[in-house]
Amino acid sequence: MKEFKYKITEPQGIHARPAGELIRIVKQFACTVTIAKDGKSADAKKIFGVMGLAAKQGDEITMTFEGVDEVEAQAAVEAFLKENL
Repeated sequence: MKEFKYKITEPQGIHARPAGELIRIVKQFACTVTIAKDGKSADAKKIFGVMGLAAKQGDEITMTFEGVDEVEAQAAVEAFLKENL
C-alpha cells in the first residue's frame, strides 16, 4: 500500500474539471485508489465521491493506493495534483 498527503493550493479547490481529470487518470490503473479528507474517504474513480469531499484551498487530502500498479498510479496522481491543484 502506498499513501501520500497533499495540500490543495488551487483557489477553487477540487471542482468539476480537475475532479474529472483526476478520475480519468486514476481509471487507467488497476489498483484501488482512495481519496480522504477530514475522516471521510471515497473511491477516487467515482466523480460523486471525489466531489462529495468538497476539498477547498488549504485542505489536506490523503491519497491511498493498493494493488498491482500502485507505484505507477501514485506517481501519476502526485504529478497531476502538483501541476493542477
